[in-house]
Amino acid sequence: MKILKATVVIILFTIIYTQFGFYSVQPIGAIPQGLTAIVRRSGDEPFFNSPDATSIRRTGGLSLLTRMAAIASGPLKERLVLKLPYMDWAYLASTDGKKFNK
Repeated sequence: MKILKATVVIILFTIIYTQFGFYSVQPIGAIPQGLTAIVRRSGDEPFFNSPDATSIRRTGGLSLLTRMAAIASGPLKERLVLKLPYMDWAYLASTDGKKFNK
């Protein structure tokens, strides 16, 4: 029975890890409270993601324009599962521990 329970837990964890992820928007002018969301992942999207991390991956840098483009094209509209309060640790996980100016 313990093996069955452990197997079910491993399968559930694997499904959750491969299909869902965290998407964090740090507090900025348009979203002053910030936001962390659980989203359905798409393609090779990382488990922890953010507009800043997306901008850096796509363009090699970060600006207000690339950040807003990443928010607009991000998963918050079509792949949102659950909205949560902003979680700094999830944002930092997406940017390899780096914080960028708001």
